[in-house]
Amino acid sequence: MKPLHELINTTEPALPLLRQWADESAVTCEILPPSERRDTVLLGLQVTTRSPLGAVAHDTGGLLIDHGWLRVLGSGHARLTRDLLSWNETRGQGLLLVADDAAGGFFALNGGALGDDAGALYYWAPDSLEWEPLEIGYGDFLQWALSGRLAQFYADLRWPEWQAEVAALPGDQCMSFFPFLWSREGAPATSARKPVPVAEQYAFNLEQGGT
Repeated sequence: MKPLHELINTTEPALPLLRQWADESAVTCEILPPSERRDTVLLGLQVTTRSPLGAVAHDTGGLLIDHGWLRVLGSGHARLTRDLLSWNETRGQGLLLVADDAAGGFFALNGGALGDDAGALYYWAPDSLEWEPLEIGYGDFLQWALSGRLAQFYADLRWPEWQAEVAALPGDQCMSFFPFLWSREGAPATSARKPVPVAEQYAFNLEQGGT
């Protein structure tokens, strides 16, 4: 295991690049300040802050993108208490959960459980409960999320006037729909919805669809 001083890159940190992406973003992006668990999280992940993943893990408490629709996990914050290390301790077998959304979808880096493309990003879609390959890595994922293409990606998972509702939603909650989005009758605009803990939604998805 590498010690902390080897993981913190002071000559080529990725945080300035991350801030640039956020400043130039086509959607809202709030970079939450890091928590006191930042060193523990970075040590557990064993990635350097020269990488976008390491920068988010150590130098931020997470990212809230597009009115908080997309939550990218970091070292944790009062508004997004889940951190990359603790969130994956009991859930990340063969994958690393790195982000999730207000509709109950989850993004993960493949660690072997999802196929042969280790390090590639997958999306666990709430309307199919299938892991969908996105054929990009973590850095490209962040750029994609901030590029304005979220609207097209989520066109079938958003409901009218979702912005205000999602902006008021805590970062550790998502919407639960009934009829379920993966059912024939389910649809974001017509299904009843209510906020539930993200952990509860993840456990429910596992019961219904597995990995």
